[in-house]
Amino acid sequence: MEIKTYIGAVRKAADCVKTKVPGFSPSVGIILGSGLAKAVPTLERSTVIPYSDIPGFPRTTVAGHMGKLILGHLHGRSVAVMQGRFHYYEGHSMENIALPLRMLEYLGIKTVFLTAAVGSVREEIKPGHFVAVTDHINFMGRNPLRAFHEEEFGEMFPDLVNAYDAELRKKVVAVCRKHKLPVHEGVYTAVCGPSYETPAEIRAFRAWGGDVVGMSVVPEVIPARQMGIKVTALTWISNMCSGMKGASLNHSEVLELGAKVSEGLRLVLNDFIKVA
Repeated sequence: MEIKTYIGAVRKAADCVKTKVPGFSPSVGIILGSGLAKAVPTLERSTVIPYSDIPGFPRTTVAGHMGKLILGHLHGRSVAVMQGRFHYYEGHSMENIALPLRMLEYLGIKTVFLTAAVGSVREEIKPGHFVAVTDHINFMGRNPLRAFHEEEFGEMFPDLVNAYDAELRKKVVAVCRKHKLPVHEGVYTAVCGPSYETPAEIRAFRAWGGDVVGMSVVPEVIPARQMGIKVTALTWISNMCSGMKGASLNHSEVLELGAKVSEGLRLVLNDFIKVA
């Protein structure tokens, strides 16, 4: 897609939302990953817009991703929740994966809270635990900024030193502990999927400093930082990775466990919106 056409698509999507909810300008954005349909925070005066009603939005094809944009208010803040995301392994281009997030920035968000189901490469980080992301290693083989630079998006070479905002992460960890949820901090290793990783790959990721492995997040973090949006990411462990004790690689099991962790995550999101 030509960059000018792409910018037009972002603006058209934003204009569509503005038409449906006049005057609404969210300051906080939330993207919910696999199995987290019940983690939507308790918003007031909410409006639900199916992704299919927003021009330019890709189509969700993964079970557990509802495909809805939810707009509302909580603790005096305006909030936009994406109930489901898009993935590189679905066949979407990196720039199209970033389009919804760019649209949210056009609407006004300054902070985004990302969630995702991930596999653990560390024995001490168990299924059902949360991991607040400190940094990432991108093994997806693509960067969402490639060939899509435009001044209104930000600089061509954004700094990723504090890609996952340290102050926001402290707040997220504190909220998790307040609700007695098992939480760790760690490095996210991004792979393109959709196949699960081999045992050899997991051994390599562990040796290189990875703590969890997933197939999303990074294509959203990079454009968010380019546009000056603060990012925090809280992942949840859906499985132990290939070759590890207790490894079970089944997407239906991911969804089942996601339903169980959703309530805890909803509590975290409700509190986070207050302090973000």
